[in-house]
Amino acid sequence: MTRSILSLFILFFFSIPPVHADNSKQERDLYQDLETFANVLTLIQQYYVDEVDSSKVITGAINGMLGSLDPHSAYMTAEDFKALEEETSGSFTGIGIEISIRDGVLTAVAPIEGTPADRQGIRPGDQIVRINGELTKTMTLMEAVKKLRGEVGTKVTITIHRSEWKEPRDYTITREAIPLVSVNSMTLEPGFGYLRISNFQSSTTKDVLDALGVLGKKRPLQGLILDLRNNPGGLLDQAVKVADIFLDKGVIVSTKGRYREEQMIFEAHPDGTRNDYPMVVLVNNGSASGSEIVAGALQDHKRAIILGTITFGKGSVQTVLPLPEGAGLRLTTAKYYTPNGISIQATGIKPDMVVPLNPVLQVKDDALKSATRNIREKDLPNHLENEATQSGAKPSHSKEPGNQEATFEQVDEIHQVSQRLEQDNQLRTALIILRSLHLAGGQRKSPRSDE
Repeated sequence: MTRSILSLFILFFFSIPPVHADNSKQERDLYQDLETFANVLTLIQQYYVDEVDSSKVITGAINGMLGSLDPHSAYMTAEDFKALEEETSGSFTGIGIEISIRDGVLTAVAPIEGTPADRQGIRPGDQIVRINGELTKTMTLMEAVKKLRGEVGTKVTITIHRSEWKEPRDYTITREAIPLVSVNSMTLEPGFGYLRISNFQSSTTKDVLDALGVLGKKRPLQGLILDLRNNPGGLLDQAVKVADIFLDKGVIVSTKGRYREEQMIFEAHPDGTRNDYPMVVLVNNGSASGSEIVAGALQDHKRAIILGTITFGKGSVQTVLPLPEGAGLRLTTAKYYTPNGISIQATGIKPDMVVPLNPVLQVKDDALKSATRNIREKDLPNHLENEATQSGAKPSHSKEPGNQEATFEQVDEIHQVSQRLEQDNQLRTALIILRSLHLAGGQRKSPRSDE
């Protein structure tokens, strides 16, 4: 039995390239370790108090092996692998939170905007100590993900520890279908746009280009705020392509691994457009991986001012390797570096301007009232003019019924913008910077091939 299991493992390990044995001693050590593993498995099967499912034990051993490497390497069953494909393509069911293992503790990287976790107030850096009463300390990352996800309408209780709390608190959250709307945008005021990227998925670059087209349709952009706060990352190629939109030349990011195939340099390319308006990029401790690539590239090329707080510090690249029967292996294969050759692994991107987010003390109704007070009658579309101050004013014409809906949408957008600025001091600061740069006629430009 021992020899058959040993043969199976030798065949398995040496059939998956690349296996690099520097000398015969290393090969002998590997064979001895595999034989030890097979012996332990045989003894478990023979003497353990209960009958053992060998498949389950081996899966546990694989998870333990990967868990000893780093927090982001993981074994994926066929079900996990399928869920990963769904997540990067558009939607999944769960509570809407990106998680990681940090210092041995299951940690929230960032809640996805507008999801149940976000509405319940889960924050980046929250430690998830229990899921449905079960301690998470011994869970793998994929096991935790599986427990957090589930059918729409079902509930999950997570126990959160936050640094400023004396005791952990329970949150019971109802699972929903989580549509991953990657890009949202709005005009803050004429000429100044706001673009939020919540994660990097397969359609992100196209969505960003479409949003920029809408923002600059009525009036050319004079400044842009790119919001990458609580963006946990996603697809590397999409992060690179988004950075390329705002850069015309130079390195965006480079990756370095053990072997030549992991040594890659991604560079910007001129595309014929001049997206050289001033930019402010918003980041926080929930900005990780792909969002750190974009922020780091724009910062090193002095293309944008980075504002907020230090980012998460995930500077590693994971490659998904398929295994038989639909399973997969997510393995860390390289580290990435900013254009200046700096690794942000475990250190993060330090903003040019450190501006902590001041929490809003008012409840939502009070915030809405405050925002409404900032809107004056003259700001509303199609407002009535004061006849006493008009000379030769044209008589007003009745509006077509079809225009009323558009008018209400414009009023609602004014409310939304005003409310966001009222509640978000980082956003307000970014807008003030853009106004100042525009008035002063100065801006941080991207390096261009025609300069």
